[in-house]
Amino acid sequence: MAKMVGEENAEAVKATFRATVPLGRHGTVEEVAAAVAFLASDQSSFVLGTSLYVDGGESQL
Repeated sequence: MAKMVGEENAEAVKATFRATVPLGRHGTVEEVAAAVAFLASDQSSFVLGTSLYVDGGESQL
C-alpha cells in the first residue's frame, strides 16, 4: 500500500514536484482564480473547444 504524505516527508514531495514544473514553483491561488475569471468572462467568448492548462508549463514537457 502506498505511504501517505505526512509531515515528515511533505517538503521532499513538494521539492520533487517543483523540480518537474518549468517555472520551478507551485501556482498561486490568484493565478488559478485569474484563469477561472477569464473563462467566466466575456473576454473568453471566442474560446471554444480547447483546454487551458494552469500548470506552470508542466503539460508541455
